[in-house]
Amino acid sequence: MARRKKSEDKVIHVVFGPGGGRREGQESSAPQVPSELPPASQKEPVTDLFTKSEITRLLGISEAQLRSLDRAGIVSPSGKRHGRRAYDFRDLIALRTAKSLLDQRIRLRDVSRAIQSLKADLPRVARPLNELRIVSDGRNIVVRSKDGAFEAMTGQMMLNLEVQSLSDDIVRVLRPSAGRERTRAAYELYLKASELDENPGTLDEAVRLYKQAIELDPWLAIAYTNLGNIAFRRQENAEAEAYYQKALQIDSKQPEAKYNLGYLMLERGEPERSVPYFLGAIAADPDFADAHFNLAMAYEQMGKPEEARPLWQNYITLEPHGTWTEIARRHL
Repeated sequence: MARRKKSEDKVIHVVFGPGGGRREGQESSAPQVPSELPPASQKEPVTDLFTKSEITRLLGISEAQLRSLDRAGIVSPSGKRHGRRAYDFRDLIALRTAKSLLDQRIRLRDVSRAIQSLKADLPRVARPLNELRIVSDGRNIVVRSKDGAFEAMTGQMMLNLEVQSLSDDIVRVLRPSAGRERTRAAYELYLKASELDENPGTLDEAVRLYKQAIELDPWLAIAYTNLGNIAFRRQENAEAEAYYQKALQIDSKQPEAKYNLGYLMLERGEPERSVPYFLGAIAADPDFADAHFNLAMAYEQMGKPEEARPLWQNYITLEPHGTWTEIARRHL
């Protein structure tokens, strides 16, 4: 097992490899995570209402521009908050689309046409969250969701607005306390899942909890890594690789995802492709013993025993006792 300082803010639970995996920061008792999240954590930006000043902070649209769009009937507040007119989430989608088109110096008449097409299609999408994309060339609008594409008009697509990023911006800019609570709840779900993902009888529940965690906190990279580990154990290697790549998109230095990708390549009989991942894992965590071992294995398979030799020695230094240590010694 690799030696690292115990971390209080991250638990690395399942990592396969010649050392049999590694753990750190394991809690002595399972946190109490409710099967249903508390109401505050369930609240999504799509259910909220936003004032003009909040819209200005979020989208960079001046209140004068908001009044102009309102008077022109392009985008008007659809709800009320504390007795005053306020914008809902669909209004925000329309406003951001309008701003993007106006920034491209599209004529107001064409902006109006595009927004009306957009507003006609949005009601067909029950919850316009991360599965929804809006694309436009300034006049034509296509709304795409996981349920299909709703085309108001045809045309070449040039503007691509991801609704999830708007939802994330709302939490970051306007609702930071909600963001903190979502992060906390996601981490608790992750901790609970990490206690279930080694038992074959609870793997499905672990997967469910990991996925619920990343719905709340899409930047929880280690949850993607552990989902990849489960996929690997189920011999779903393509899915495992996709999860590891996703983890690295979020945290490019995460040693676990790098190591696991290297291990996948090595198992696949591609030692050359495994080397950069193992090197990356060691660069991120020099005490990652299994990465030294497997990088040495990769070099041996490539016919480069001299490059493997210092790595065998590194492994012995980090892990002076054990079956795999004896294997390393035999290569010296």
